[in-house]
Amino acid sequence: MKKHNYSAGPCILPKEVFEKSAQAVLNFNNSGLSILEISHRSKDFVAVMDEARALVLELLGLEGKGYQALFLQGGASLEFLMVPNNLMKTGGKAAYLDTGTWANNAIKEAKLFGETIVVASSKEENYNHIPTEYTIPTDADYFHCTSNNTIFGTQMKSFPKTNVPVVCDMSSDIFSRNLDFSQFDLIYAGAQKNMGAAGTTLVVVKEEILGKSGRTIPSILDYEKHIKAESMYNTPAVFAVYTCLLTLQWLKNQGGISAIEKINEAKATLLYNEIDRNPLFIGTANVEDRSNMNATFLLVNPEHQETFDKMWKEAGISGLPGHRSVGGYRASMYNALPLESVQVLVDVMKKLEEVSIQSQVAQQ
Repeated sequence: MKKHNYSAGPCILPKEVFEKSAQAVLNFNNSGLSILEISHRSKDFVAVMDEARALVLELLGLEGKGYQALFLQGGASLEFLMVPNNLMKTGGKAAYLDTGTWANNAIKEAKLFGETIVVASSKEENYNHIPTEYTIPTDADYFHCTSNNTIFGTQMKSFPKTNVPVVCDMSSDIFSRNLDFSQFDLIYAGAQKNMGAAGTTLVVVKEEILGKSGRTIPSILDYEKHIKAESMYNTPAVFAVYTCLLTLQWLKNQGGISAIEKINEAKATLLYNEIDRNPLFIGTANVEDRSNMNATFLLVNPEHQETFDKMWKEAGISGLPGHRSVGGYRASMYNALPLESVQVLVDVMKKLEEVSIQSQVAQQ
């Protein structure tokens, strides 16, 4: 039976990425060696790293604009402290928008480095919306936001205009929609959502914002040192970077971000229309802030849970239960998830409604 993988991450990747990476584990580039055993300094892997870094800038429209793409390690969680370490000046301050668990974790790390101003937060409403009424201090060293919130199913649809550097955690929606990526001075994203296998972290940084903090930065945490070493300061996550390259090649062949955005919008529209139409379900995020990547919803009547769970599992759906902070269900619709899989889920939701109506009629 075909599986429909709604896992929030690590998540579904294109089938050809699975096939090509599996082949590379056995025999990479017809070398007779596995991708898992070759030197990261070998000609073959240096070519992988160089192409992956170049493709990132090409797909984001940032070629020739002063940006560098890096494949690092430690997940987005390490970026929570690398960002202030590199950008918050000694005695300076940073501004943060608190829109979810990961934004909150980034705030906690930033406070270790200096004054951290939370310009707005939706925490009191269990992060069910994106705050819009806030002011970014003009003397902040940078402003940090999280574009998409996997747990709570919200997504920033626009970004504030400010004269300070803008840092964005795009871990769960990078490469999924068209934006003017030059409005950001630093972007970071864990690979395990829209890019590849877990184990590497993408950082895209405008070089001109670096080297101004006045801090002594440990070498492994210094973006400038990673740029100088061309993402080879230490041994990179070879296999994870390779899967990222394959996924980026796949995305380019699909027509790039513009093409995949249309598919992502179709998937989100299909599912949200059913959530809103079906009286058995209710969404958890404010409508205007709903994420195209992670749809969060609940059963109106918890008594339907056993039946619904049995139905979606029998349909081959995987990874649907919501995070404990929200409950209910979370459908993660990353780039590689086909529209067909969303239709399967919608059909199950409609079937549950039919079963419920039949049960009510039988009881009358």
